[in-house]
Amino acid sequence: MPTFHSSTTDKPEAPADHPRVVRGLLNTAHALDHLFLLIFAAAVSSIAADMGLTQWQDLMPYGAGAFLMFGLGSVPAGRLGDLWGRRSMMLVFFFGIGAASILTACAQTVWQLALSLSLIGLFASIYHPVGIPMLLERSANPGATIGFNGLAGNLGVAVAALITGFLIQWMGWRAAFVLPGVAAMVCGWVFARACPQEVSAPAKRRGGAKVSLSAPLLARALVVMTAAAITSSVLFNFTTNGNSHLLVERFQGVVEDPVSLGFLLALVYAVASLAQVVVGHLINRFPLKRFFMVMVLAQIPMLVLASQAQGWWLLIALTGVMVFIFGAIPFTDFMIARYVDDRLRSRVSGMRLGVSFAVSSLSVWALGPVVKAMGFGSSLLLLAGFSLTTALILTLLPGASHEQVQTA
Repeated sequence: MPTFHSSTTDKPEAPADHPRVVRGLLNTAHALDHLFLLIFAAAVSSIAADMGLTQWQDLMPYGAGAFLMFGLGSVPAGRLGDLWGRRSMMLVFFFGIGAASILTACAQTVWQLALSLSLIGLFASIYHPVGIPMLLERSANPGATIGFNGLAGNLGVAVAALITGFLIQWMGWRAAFVLPGVAAMVCGWVFARACPQEVSAPAKRRGGAKVSLSAPLLARALVVMTAAAITSSVLFNFTTNGNSHLLVERFQGVVEDPVSLGFLLALVYAVASLAQVVVGHLINRFPLKRFFMVMVLAQIPMLVLASQAQGWWLLIALTGVMVFIFGAIPFTDFMIARYVDDRLRSRVSGMRLGVSFAVSSLSVWALGPVVKAMGFGSSLLLLAGFSLTTALILTLLPGASHEQVQTA
């Protein structure tokens, strides 16, 4: 397990930023990462019917393996990113997730489907501990970089809702896995040609954290970030996997065409994704702890409103919910970029993600049974409790008075 160094006596290297096409592909990879994880949620009703199940809720637990592997795989992915190289790991990501998605389209039974989806989750686990640190390692403005990267990732969520519904209606659910799989492999080919070879692995470079915390406070910050990430990930996974079914239920008699509902959900995600760009530009202007807590507390009234709303009022409330859920995402990546030496970032990020995503994968497994037993109204009120828990956890985060800015 690596030691968390918050400062170094070496002068940090300041290489030129990655070529524009490489930055573009790293952001595109974030969109693909979320898209692949949500194809199943958008297609589950069609897959269930094709495989002889009467309700989508009965098939939903078979997708939990993807999110479990998404978490567990982050730990070795982060370690390999630091010690072997981030470029090499991103090539594994592009080609691996593309092949796994095509394999999923060939599934004939629910257990073949579950295993293929788990393989998607394993390759998807590479991106966050590897791709984001690769973007940040040369960034002059980490907040803006994280904000735009978050926008790209959540546009992938939006695209999943939009194109999956379209492909299912016109070509069947298997095409919804095959075409993105081919696209990912094409991106991998371009990335291999455009991204220069790394001179040395990140762990062997000189570096240093931008802001120093004492060792006990740094350890506390990492524990708080991980605990808050667990509760936040439960909200993210439950909503992004369940929103399409929520719209189907609450828009009965108003809009019932699957493609139209997919477009409405994509619109919600597109609007909400802009929150991450705004947060990225504001994150250096306000006290980090207070700003993070405001974004989390604002989720609570939005979730309460969404639990009761129907039709177009639900669309408005759901947009508010996703604005504040998406808007809270950049904070943990920003804190890792702020407090952790780049030589360790992939490993630290991988360990945090491994715990938070693995635990929060239970929300995907429980989505079908919980909604079946409680309904969406009570489920959304339960999520409001998770938001309150996140806010209470954040009270333990060290404040600005504990920080010491490092100078080159």
